[in-house]
Amino acid sequence: MIQNGQFTSILLSGNDPKYSYIVPEVAGILICVGCALVLGLIISLFYMYRNNHNRGFALTLVMLPALVAAVVTVVNGNWGAGIAVGGAFGLVRFRSAQGTARDIVTIFLAMAAGLICGAGYIVMAFVVLGILLVIGFVLLLAGFGGSSLRQRELRITVPESLDYTDEFEDILKEYTSAHELQRVKTTNMGSLYKLYYNVTLKDPSKEKEMIDKIRVRNGNLEIVCGIADNSKPEL
Repeated sequence: MIQNGQFTSILLSGNDPKYSYIVPEVAGILICVGCALVLGLIISLFYMYRNNHNRGFALTLVMLPALVAAVVTVVNGNWGAGIAVGGAFGLVRFRSAQGTARDIVTIFLAMAAGLICGAGYIVMAFVVLGILLVIGFVLLLAGFGGSSLRQRELRITVPESLDYTDEFEDILKEYTSAHELQRVKTTNMGSLYKLYYNVTLKDPSKEKEMIDKIRVRNGNLEIVCGIADNSKPEL
């Protein structure tokens, strides 16, 4: 920190006296910010893994820990001010777009990494982040919470003369492990119905085979099968 116009020193591994890795303040700040930048890159890569994302948010996750770390080291050890400013950075994301649960958790993870690095506990930051990411990867690979890669939104157009109530039940039971009719909509002056299903495929490679069988039942009218919108669940 800068006190009375002179440089003091900071501890790279925290304030514990048993650590003796002391460097001048400017070099210490650069090291803390640089390590926070590396942590941000790791967090961003984790966020992009098996997840729909945009480039801007991925870049933000890289920069956020470094910004928070810089603020914490510059506010002369005032933790309240550092956390308040870091929190303001995190809230910017959600002023313009709704965030999913994964977005929010990743933002807090990036902020925590920046705060720990800014406090000088660089080793602890890498250890804590490593543990959390390993747990996250294990849960993702284990399919915890259900496999979103098998979830689809299925839209079937049928003529008004077709009783759709149980018409497609046998096909859906054959190719999906779960299915639910969400809503029904009339179209084309009431001469057609559109059925909206949420389905979980047993085997995504047989998606075309399922659609071909449905086409036989609905008179070869329009069928749309796409990836389900998982951005709705929010905190």
